Formats: sequence, C-alpha cells, structure tokens
Amino acid sequence: MDLILKYFPDLTDDQISKFQKLESLYQDWNLKINVVSRKDIDELYLRHVLHSLGIAKLISFKDGTKLMDVGTGGGFPGIPLAILFPECSFHLVDSIAKKLKVVSDVVEGLGLTNVKVTHSRVEEINDKYDFIVSRAVAAMPTFVYWTKGKIAKEQRNDLKNGIIYLKGGDLADELQDYKTATIYNLSDYFEEDFYETKKIVHLPLKYKG
Repeated sequence: MDLILKYFPDLTDDQISKFQKLESLYQDWNLKINVVSRKDIDELYLRHVLHSLGIAKLISFKDGTKLMDVGTGGGFPGIPLAILFPECSFHLVDSIAKKLKVVSDVVEGLGLTNVKVTHSRVEEINDKYDFIVSRAVAAMPTFVYWTKGKIAKEQRNDLKNGIIYLKGGDLADELQDYKTATIYNLSDYFEEDFYETKKIVHLPLKYKG
C-alpha cells in the first residue's frame, strides 16, 4: 500500500481504505481459485495494482468518462482505475466466468457502484466507450478487430478516444500498421525494476457510426 501512496499521495481516505482492502479480498479468493500466481499475490500492489494505475499517469479521466476493460481477468486494470476515478463508469468484460465470479465479489466487497461486470466475448458487446483498456490479452491487430465500432464519438478527455493498452517487450512488429499509436514507458513514471520493460500504448480510434 505504501507503494500506491508513493505515486498517488492525494488519495482520499475512502480510496485508501478500498486499496487496502484489495489484498485481503484477493488473498481470500486466491485460496479457492488461482486468480493470480502465488508470486504475484505476494506482490499484488507492485505487479497488478500499480501496473493498472500506470494508465492514470498517462491520463486523468474526466468525470463521466465511459471505459471498457476487455479480458479483465482478475479485475485489472479496471478495479484499481474504478477506485481512483469514482465518477467514471467501468464495464469489465471477460469470457471466463470463473474469474468474473472473483471480480464481482471484489467489486461488491469494495462497494464500487461505478463498475459493471459482464461474462461475454467483447465482440458481443454493443455499447460505445471513450476508452477501451486492457492488459495484453492479444496482439494489437486482433484487439483492434475485437473492439471495432465500440469507440464513442464525443471527446471529453485531453487524450483522444481509443485503446489504452498495457504491454511489455518489443512492440515494433505488432504496431507497424498503426502509425497513430504512441508508446509510453512506465519506467518514466515508476522507478521499480519491474517496470523497466513495461509500456502503455495509446491508439486513437475514429468513431464509426
């Protein structure tokens, strides 16, 4: 938790309380279902919570922003971002029901009212969002195909509507067809070794009505 406060010192008491609760909620569930690996559960704040919040170093979402977290898994990056941006709405989607049971329980345990959880393939979601966020669930061309037509027309943030993707390693090949994509190094925001190769990709996408 100290790690979160190190980079986000202006959290409210309510936000601090919710971030503190994350560990016990995930540890409890991890005994029943292996949501995250054993090593990762011991470093939950470094490898999952702070990683998710890397997006908040790139953009501070305006109130009313709609976001979809595709392939949310155990609820990352959606849940940490939903704690940080209580006036934004988050739709967490995954095709694996087992993981979403955990996500729903964590959302309920934290009392998050700005999160909706859906068991579905993303292609079957028919809503539109300002941003689609994810943690490396597929190569960018596949991800763009999955999320086609799901970006809202109205711009409400300083960053153009589109995909915000947490990814690691060399991205040159999979981004070669996306000239408008911008890569940000998480090591510019976080000094821990874990973030040396971690990146955020922002790909603005035009509204298709």
